Amino acid sequence: MPKKHRLKKKKEFERVFKEGKAAKKDLLFIRFLKNNLETTRFGFIVSKKISKKAVVRNKVKRRLREAAREMLPKIKPGYDIVVVAQRGIEKLNFFQIKDNLKELLKKIDLQ
Repeated sequence: MPKKHRLKKKKEFERVFKEGKAAKKDLLFIRFLKNNLETTRFGFIVSKKISKKAVVRNKVKRRLREAAREMLPKIKPGYDIVVVAQRGIEKLNFFQIKDNLKELLKKIDLQ
């Protein structure tokens, strides 16, 4: 995912969690907030509750990042989105994760 589409700073994540709206679908939880930019930025959280192994957590993050990157052209610009993975997501393949993310973005009317 291009750098301009990433949330990086702790303050950015905290702002989305504090002021943003939330939605949940199966194994994904999303917080989103309108920003004053022309781009949509994503942040991903995969906690140790998913797996104690960093390899597994990083694999889940890579799959989420790639799914979001493929959908970027169809997503409405001007939002900060934080995607939080829930237990069980490590068992899904890329296409199942992508479908879950797509359905969740449609649910909150960002796609």
